[in-house]
Amino acid sequence: MRRKASLILLALAVFCTALSPLMRWYAFPRLAKIPPSQYQTMVLEAKNATLIDYGTMKEKTVPKLSIVQTLKGNVEESEKIEKSAGRDVVVWDGLTYVVGPDGKMVSQIPERYIFDAHSSEPVHATGESVDGDAVKREGIEFKWPFLTEKRDYEYFDARARVTRPIHYKGTQDFRGVKVYYFEQTIPWTKVPFPKKLPVKGITPESVAKTGTEMWYTTVRKFWVDPTTGAPVYGEEIHKEEMRGGSLLGEGKKVTAFSGHVKMREDYIEDTVALVKSQRVLVLLLTAYLPWGFLTLGVLLLALALWLEARSRRPGDPEDSALPEPEPVTA
Repeated sequence: MRRKASLILLALAVFCTALSPLMRWYAFPRLAKIPPSQYQTMVLEAKNATLIDYGTMKEKTVPKLSIVQTLKGNVEESEKIEKSAGRDVVVWDGLTYVVGPDGKMVSQIPERYIFDAHSSEPVHATGESVDGDAVKREGIEFKWPFLTEKRDYEYFDARARVTRPIHYKGTQDFRGVKVYYFEQTIPWTKVPFPKKLPVKGITPESVAKTGTEMWYTTVRKFWVDPTTGAPVYGEEIHKEEMRGGSLLGEGKKVTAFSGHVKMREDYIEDTVALVKSQRVLVLLLTAYLPWGFLTLGVLLLALALWLEARSRRPGDPEDSALPEPEPVTA
């Protein structure tokens, strides 16, 4: 009876031990993915920012500038692209909407970001764009891969339409979450004017005819949860200038926007709480279940060996209960 029980335990031990690496290396890469219907809003603020007055073409200081950033999953488009791409795809329709202290629009830049639901790598398909212009992204944007590594990544800058390294700068603690700190610097780069400007009659085409150019630089900072790859906090030291042309005068420049952009406090709290809940699901597939099954397998194996050893022990009660053979005579 004990031998039969030990064989059953041995089979269960082998099953649990085999299930451990399967959960980590087979199930996790397939089950961990970003849902295509995800919708999120983020509000950032720049206090005491510098802003251009398009009416006078002079810069002014405003007490606060708000940047509302929305990312909305487009399920219909993702399903279409998945058929041709042959993999799980997420399509985010994003909008960066800048609002002045008077509540009026300063600028808005829409974009469509198409990427792999598991790895966060960009997927090139029709519709990939920034402010209506077709782009071909290289590198990540908005989100890092699951199980982010301590290394530099290629990050796409939507304003300049370029990809540059974003550097890993170290590990920190951010409100109870262990995070990786990344930083990227985009040097002064000529960029297109937003297609929608706040003053009627002033369009990117009309400004371009004057010879005036828009230049941009930024220092981008992210604090990223390495388990989910989701940023829990972000900042930008952002600056844009209009330079030269008949609109300003040859060799002259004016600041179009300058400010230290930071996430608003209430959105920081919501983001940290959301990331803490999501990281449990990822850890379930990468650590809790794999190590749990491995530990259970070892315990079952030890129990099976113990029962097997007891079944072979001389003087066992089961052995003494057996009847002694009768002597055989000629």
